[in-house]
Amino acid sequence: MADSKRRVYLVDASIYIFRAYYSVPDTLENADGQLINALHGFAGFLAGFLEQVSPEYLAVAFDESLTTSFRNDIYPPYKANRETPPEELKRQFAFCRTLVEALGLAAYSSDRFEADDLIGTLAERLRARDFSVVILSADKDLAQLLEPGDLLWDYSRNRRHHYEGIPDWLGVQAGQVADWLALTGDAVDNIPGIPGIGPKTAAALLEEFGTLENIFGNLERVAELQLRGAKRVQGLLSEHRDAALLARQLTGIARDADVSAGVRDVRRRAVAGQDVSETCAQLGLGRMTTAKLLRVL
Repeated sequence: MADSKRRVYLVDASIYIFRAYYSVPDTLENADGQLINALHGFAGFLAGFLEQVSPEYLAVAFDESLTTSFRNDIYPPYKANRETPPEELKRQFAFCRTLVEALGLAAYSSDRFEADDLIGTLAERLRARDFSVVILSADKDLAQLLEPGDLLWDYSRNRRHHYEGIPDWLGVQAGQVADWLALTGDAVDNIPGIPGIGPKTAAALLEEFGTLENIFGNLERVAELQLRGAKRVQGLLSEHRDAALLARQLTGIARDADVSAGVRDVRRRAVAGQDVSETCAQLGLGRMTTAKLLRVL
């Protein structure tokens, strides 16, 4: 990563909140008897990350558009396979955002754009201001946002994927990830893709043609490729062309969310330790977790 550039860290909060909810014991409650296990785990993640990295520029993106994303307008079954988060988890998302803001960190959410889109927008605008981008997430979809000098970092598992390493990891270039997902589908998000075309076949097609648009623009050539079942693949592409193009509208991360994304917006703010202590007490975080957070101010 180029040392000449400033570095901004963009956190996909949902990944770390969900992990904490399902891994931290559900016996942790605040004074009102509300569950705070996800908050506790997320606070630990934040404290550890801030202590290790001490970033000057940082933003945390939250999901609020589980059923109201612009993608639901395009394709109503989008993410319809997912269970609605229980109320105690929804409540903890709000607690986590309160903590993020109390620590002087920028927090972003939208009822139309998902956290991925907010991260994509921030990355696009800040890169234009000579920032390199580090995205904290375990979501492979976000690899499509990387450019030279950027990094996708699954912090909890310490798995780092540089822009240059995306082909070794996924089999396609970073800029081809959205097209690749449109061909293969994405079961996690209930995006069907093209039946019978798996990751390796999709990667081979993109290696040959570069983009989804070029694949369909050269469909007559597919049967001639040195590809197992090339004629069958050509037939599948022809039959499911519309479905793949629809999927591409869903797999691409938006970079034009209506959010304020300037340098000042993502610079860490100085906050008073007393204010952080009071917020932690209100949220129900114990002395040990509070002390860890105070150390990283």
